[in-house]
Amino acid sequence: MTDTMAPMAPPPTPRGTARPALLSVVCPAYGEEDCLPAFHRRLRRAMAALGQPFETVFVNDGSRDATLTVMRALRERHEDVAVVDLSRNYGKEVALTAGLDAATGDAVIVIDADLQDPPELIGEMIAAWAGGYDVVYATRRARAGESWLKRATARGFYRLAERLSPVPMPRDTGDFRLMSRAAVDAVCALRERHRFMKGLFAWAGFPAAQVLYDREPRAAGETKWDYAKLTALAVEGLTASTTAPLRLATFLGFGVAALSVVAGATYAAKAILFGEPVAGFPTLITTVLFLGGVQLVVLGVIGEYLGRVFNETKDRPLYFVREALPARGADAPARETDARGLQEEAERRLARFV
Repeated sequence: MTDTMAPMAPPPTPRGTARPALLSVVCPAYGEEDCLPAFHRRLRRAMAALGQPFETVFVNDGSRDATLTVMRALRERHEDVAVVDLSRNYGKEVALTAGLDAATGDAVIVIDADLQDPPELIGEMIAAWAGGYDVVYATRRARAGESWLKRATARGFYRLAERLSPVPMPRDTGDFRLMSRAAVDAVCALRERHRFMKGLFAWAGFPAAQVLYDREPRAAGETKWDYAKLTALAVEGLTASTTAPLRLATFLGFGVAALSVVAGATYAAKAILFGEPVAGFPTLITTVLFLGGVQLVVLGVIGEYLGRVFNETKDRPLYFVREALPARGADAPARETDARGLQEEAERRLARFV
């Protein structure tokens, strides 16, 4: 972990306060019963050291273990805990959106429960927020507890996304970040069904700063992200953030057409000049298979985008909430005079999604 911060834009105007009146910590969880108690203890210690009033918004994304029971127990024990229980497993991107919808703070932290992202880094993020930045994202300098294959594929994906994305997308940066209320409201206004939150965070813009840190191994349990899910997320991220794959498919088609013209001219010239005593079956079958494979690839890319159009036109809600329990406000005396307005807004925001 380090306190080195590299501003990604000209420094904005500093805020008139050193910390948010209320910080919302959004934590989506699926099958994290082993990590949640340790995560909340460490988060509370970090917030106590900063003297920062906060609420923790736990989102249960259809867990099949005791994750929801642990969340409810933490809420009974601590008044700063809110719980949003989704009706089923919608995936992390939607669960994260549900947490942002429910968050009421002047600034919002997004963090996972597995403690790979250290809560102690939040102090540096708040300092950058006080300096006027609306987004403070944490970039992984090292990734402990991960195989070389996962590190290599992650590095390749982030660099590919950086090249293809129409807006700057920081490398080696996950969801762990702080956002101002303005940035959160902007992201929440984007209600597309195929959600790649890193792309949405980048697209929303706002002045941003970077904090570098060393990612830790999981505190407990096992990751729910296997290579199949990571591959699906990568495809989702590329197709949700840019139309570059369609453009590449078009270029591929032109390239193959040009290659076919050159090959056809070459074979014709060879037949005219030297004759063709033996029929070129191997050449013919290779060409047919190659062109067929290219066509299937292009159709697959088109199908990915067509499927997204189909899902968007249905205009379904992003999620349904089975139960929403707001925080009971243990930090209410330390909050500003508009605390009642914040609570009323929290209840209104939650009521829209129940």
